[in-house]
Amino acid sequence: MKRSFTHSRSAIWLFVGTAILVSLLIWGCSGSGDSPVGPSALDDNALTLANPKVQAVIPIQERHTNDLMANPDVIGTAVTLDANGEPAIMVLVTDLAASKTATSPAALEGVRVQYVLTEKIVAMKGGGVSHTASQTPPIQLGTSGGWRTDLANGYCCGGTLGSLIQVGGQQRILSNYHVFEADIVPGGNGITAQTGSFIIQPGLIDVGCNAANAQNVATLVKTSSLPGSNVDASSATVISGQVRTDGAILEIGTLSSSTVGASLNQAVKKSGRTTGLSRATVNGLNATVSVAYENECAGGAAFTKTFTGQILTTNRGSRFLAGGDSGSLMVEDVTTNPRAVGLLFAGNSTLAVANPIGQVLSFFGATMVGN
Repeated sequence: MKRSFTHSRSAIWLFVGTAILVSLLIWGCSGSGDSPVGPSALDDNALTLANPKVQAVIPIQERHTNDLMANPDVIGTAVTLDANGEPAIMVLVTDLAASKTATSPAALEGVRVQYVLTEKIVAMKGGGVSHTASQTPPIQLGTSGGWRTDLANGYCCGGTLGSLIQVGGQQRILSNYHVFEADIVPGGNGITAQTGSFIIQPGLIDVGCNAANAQNVATLVKTSSLPGSNVDASSATVISGQVRTDGAILEIGTLSSSTVGASLNQAVKKSGRTTGLSRATVNGLNATVSVAYENECAGGAAFTKTFTGQILTTNRGSRFLAGGDSGSLMVEDVTTNPRAVGLLFAGNSTLAVANPIGQVLSFFGATMVGN
């Protein structure tokens, strides 16, 4: 979720939408090679979607997901690893009782089932380096930002300016749809997000809801990824001189121009507005999430969107992803020029959800800015 700030209080409030249900279907956008758009090749033993052991589990998972989710306390499934390092089926439950019913098997067609107690998942709009302070241009990314007029009904909102992408001859800032352009009704303030609208740094939530205290760094290119596409993504054309042209991200530095597919047990990191530089482990592939969104910063009408083929990571105590971190780029946890893995947009206090970066870049016809 993006974070919101109320005009009438000094505290920052998390503004959460309706509950998100997680189910699981296959996503077939995994690729090979070193194309800047497609994922890079991995070791044959890496447990990606292309790994034969993972592929053997996916059809079994798909055959049983609907029956498992007939229990309202089951909010999703994914492919994970068991204690022996073998692919298994993860079942997300909000009540441990859901793992102890007559319809809660310990194995499905010979594949071990692991029940994971978790909370409902919400979109995440909302160290020694400040990710909320105003920077002297050209700015680094992984910082607080958002739509200049993202306020309604006494609240203002914002998220994270995630990374730099190249679309044709333009450099653009990449973030989430629900950070840059979710306001599509003129309700609370009579304004909607449009192409050409200013994107600011820091976001309104970090300047007391007063845009005069922030700086314009880009202009929105309204692409309306939701509700029609499979990514929660948006981009904004960089204003000359306002953003570092090498795409450097706070506490991460420059990136590789190539990307890499997610794999189970993969170490990843991100740089975001709220939790700064943080690390996690990929623990689920091929997930589907159904997310209820609002059409304004606060109080707008809602719609629900289901995403397929998502990446799940650990998020114990919301230390990897919290409100305001939406739009953060998830990269492999290496020191120099890491490759992008996914675009973070949702989670809870135990897990986080990311769009695979290949899907995001394909949506824009984009490449990563990097070395």
